[in-house]
Amino acid sequence: MADCPSNSSPIIRDVIAARASRRAFLSGAASLGALAAGSGFVGSFFAEESFAASATSSLGFSELKRVYDKDMAVAPGYTAEVVARWGDPIAADVADFSGEVPSAAEQLVRFGYNCDYIAFMPLPKGSATADHGLLCVNNEYISPNVIFDGMTEDDAGKMMTQEQVDFGMAAMGHSIVEVKIENGRWAMVKDSPFNRRLTVETKMQLSGPVAGHDLVKTKEDPQGLTVKGTNYNCGGGVTPWGTVLTCEEGASDTFGGSTAGSPIAAVLDRYGFDGSDLYGRARFHDRFDMDKEPNEPNRFDWVVEIDPYDPQSTPIKRTALGRMSHEASTVVHNKDGRIVVYMGDDDYFEYTYRFVTEAAFDPAQPETAKDILDKGVLSVARFDTDGTLHWLPLVHGQGPLTAENGFASQADVLLKTRLAADAVGATPMDRPEDFETNPVTGRVYAVMTKNKKREQDKLNPANTRPENLWGHIVELIPPGGRGKDADHTAEVYQWDLFVLAGNPKDEATKASFHPETSENGWFVCPDNISFDPQGRLWVATDGANDFGLPDGIYGIDTEGPARGLPKLLFTCPAGAEATGPCFTPDGKTLFVSVQHPAEDAETLDKATTLWPDFNGKLPRPSVVAIRRQDGAAVGV
Repeated sequence: MADCPSNSSPIIRDVIAARASRRAFLSGAASLGALAAGSGFVGSFFAEESFAASATSSLGFSELKRVYDKDMAVAPGYTAEVVARWGDPIAADVADFSGEVPSAAEQLVRFGYNCDYIAFMPLPKGSATADHGLLCVNNEYISPNVIFDGMTEDDAGKMMTQEQVDFGMAAMGHSIVEVKIENGRWAMVKDSPFNRRLTVETKMQLSGPVAGHDLVKTKEDPQGLTVKGTNYNCGGGVTPWGTVLTCEEGASDTFGGSTAGSPIAAVLDRYGFDGSDLYGRARFHDRFDMDKEPNEPNRFDWVVEIDPYDPQSTPIKRTALGRMSHEASTVVHNKDGRIVVYMGDDDYFEYTYRFVTEAAFDPAQPETAKDILDKGVLSVARFDTDGTLHWLPLVHGQGPLTAENGFASQADVLLKTRLAADAVGATPMDRPEDFETNPVTGRVYAVMTKNKKREQDKLNPANTRPENLWGHIVELIPPGGRGKDADHTAEVYQWDLFVLAGNPKDEATKASFHPETSENGWFVCPDNISFDPQGRLWVATDGANDFGLPDGIYGIDTEGPARGLPKLLFTCPAGAEATGPCFTPDGKTLFVSVQHPAEDAETLDKATTLWPDFNGKLPRPSVVAIRRQDGAAVGV
């Protein structure tokens, strides 16, 4: 993918100096070396609170000592228990996992691989039940090098047999399983009628402006209205009417062939469709061969709406939300009734987005939710040097988004979302990942996981470090007030840098956390985030292994004297990342996906861990439930 041009702006150190001069630093600022070139005293520019020189965290647990080994670990006074593992049966007549790779047919009735985003949906629907519900879990991709004997990550696409390829197709997608606390532990309900798998073969609908467009019509679907399956599911969100949004990201890895026969070859190139076919699908399935089915790629990289409470329902791809490597689809019910969806596009120099519905949702009239996500305005963010954020509408006919510039309709704008964002002058970011909204303050937090490709001449106000290997978190501040008074539909916000990740003792990182951050508390490569009911931020990391550290879960205050002070709660086993943190309504359980354990091994026989069973030959991605031993809320 070609790098997007950076917005022209003043030299970043001059921007920081100008912004910093607006207010005096607190006494602890100097100890951070906060004005090192390319970095600022994070949290002090526009937010009402700043880091304090001495603080007491609202997180009362004793911090975990960081250890990187073959097992997971959790802070003293807590338990971490496996709830659902890859291969666990989700139907009554299916045998327990044997320790061997299931057949493709069997995998369809077993929990999927490489779990990611998690939504906890209480049972019964609409209740605040915290001990019984549905876990809706993305299964992003497979790791052939630690599934199949003698296979490396690089050669899998060429070596896998058709049965292995079909297994991979069955293991990816989404898993829905009923769970409840029984005998003091979370457990799956094996014979639940809610349990099901959604894969790349599951029938789905296309809705919104792109439905029926010529570029989504295929031999199998000449009307362009029905799509087979979902692919590379990463982030997600939950709607106020009880559905789950699952995000497609990186579908390009599953296609072979060439883009040359596509009428939008340049667009597909921008979306990464290089024919890599990492999982061998094009060798056995024509629809994944772009030479044979050039429009099939256009039917992926969307947000998919799923009704987990209705196993017979058909998932819907909501194209009005744009096409990108979706890493999040975080939903806010705005004070005027309209629905707002925040989204990140997880790639180098890509953008952050917001969708605002045309209609309002009224919980007293559930029918107002029907197809509400099909009409509205998709916008992209521009971060300015004065601390304002402008949402730039991506609407056909407005500004440069005209037929003369290659955008013939709104469907065209959405199929080419990245190019439309280029055209209106959005701010290129350092791999935008998750978005979440603080339930107490109403502020929105956007994660930039890292960007090794950013050079000095491509710095901008919201991405201040060249070769950013460590990532950072940006704070978006809607106008209107705190909590539910915040106006998430406003065209202009304020913004701030919340933390710059990295080791604060290494001056090369120019990291910035609270001055009292411990040697175990700082983190790198933030990825997924979540808020507990008290408004504390919980950060899951992806990439610490590259620094010889475990990925894990960190709690961090976002306001008050301990603003920006992280504490380590949980670490993953070797080769794994922590993803999809999700709380029950009472805050007493934190579900976390442990994705791709041992993936850093070249081949299965060299696996660095066989977590969580340790009694077979296969590591198993799993969902873990973290709870306090005394039954109190997590983090207290």
